[in-house]
Amino acid sequence: MPKEIKLAKFAGFCYGVKRAVETVKKLKAENPDKKVSVLGELIHNTDVINELEALGINTITEIPEHGEGICVVRSHGESPEVIEKIKNAGFTTVDLTCPDVKKVQHTAIELAKNGYYVVIVGKSEHPEVIAIKANAKLWSDKVVVATEIEQLKNVEKEIKSHKKVGVVVQTTQRITTLNKIVEYLTSIAKEIHIANTICQSTSMRQSEAKELAKESDLVIVVGSKKSANTTHLAEILKDITKTIHIENDTELDNYKELIEKAQKIGITAGASTPQNIIEKVIKKLENYQ
Repeated sequence: MPKEIKLAKFAGFCYGVKRAVETVKKLKAENPDKKVSVLGELIHNTDVINELEALGINTITEIPEHGEGICVVRSHGESPEVIEKIKNAGFTTVDLTCPDVKKVQHTAIELAKNGYYVVIVGKSEHPEVIAIKANAKLWSDKVVVATEIEQLKNVEKEIKSHKKVGVVVQTTQRITTLNKIVEYLTSIAKEIHIANTICQSTSMRQSEAKELAKESDLVIVVGSKKSANTTHLAEILKDITKTIHIENDTELDNYKELIEKAQKIGITAGASTPQNIIEKVIKKLENYQ
C-alpha cells in the first residue's frame, strides 16, 4: 500500500527570507563587477549559502578596516553601531533586515525610551536577539534576554523595584515560551506591557504543523539545525507524534526503519528551507515501501 505523504501549506521560505535571497541575487546580477558581501550568513541554510557563493556572493564574519563593493545586512538585522561601522569601512550598505524584525527593534526602542524595563524573550546568542538588545540598550541599560524563568530570577529584585515592564519576543520563538515568561512577570511586576512580536508566518507555520502532526504517524521537519524557527518547529511536533528533523534528503536513510513503518507522513519545513530541497525529500520518500 503506497504511503500517504502530505506537505504543509506553510512550508519553506517565508516572505522575509525570500525577499533577502532574491534581492541579493538581483544585486549581484546588476553589479557583476562589484564585490557583494553579506555580514554573517544571509539565512541559516548551507545549500543556499553554497549557491550564493557560487554566484560570487560571499559571507564575511567581521567588518574589514577598508571595505569594497556592497555589504548586505541580513534578515536578522544588526545594531546601529554595526551598520555605521559597515558604512565607515567604505561599503555601499544594503539593509535587508526583515520588516517583522524591524518591528521588534522599534517596539523595544519605544519601550526603553518610555521607561520600561525591557524583557526580550529569545535566545541571547541568536543574531536577531543580539540586534534587538543592542537597539534597546541605546536608550536604557534596563534590558534582559530570557527564555527561562531562572534567567529572570537573577534580576527579580530589579524588576520588582521598577515601575513597569515591557516584553517583546524573538520573531521565531514558541508561543508557549512567551506565555511562560509573561505568567512569571505578571506575578512580580507592578505594570506589564506585552508585545507579541512572533511573526505571523511563524505562528501560522506552527499552528498548521500541529494539525498535520495529529493526523500523521511521522512528521519530517526539513531545515537547518542552526535555524531557530526550524528547531522550534521540531520541538513542538515531538510532543504530538514521532518527529525527525533533517537538513536534506541525504539524511533520510538514517531513519529508514522509522519511515518504512509509517503510513501517513507529514512534511513541513523551516522559513529558510528552499523549495527544491523539500521536493528532493518528497521524491526520495516516494521510493520507500
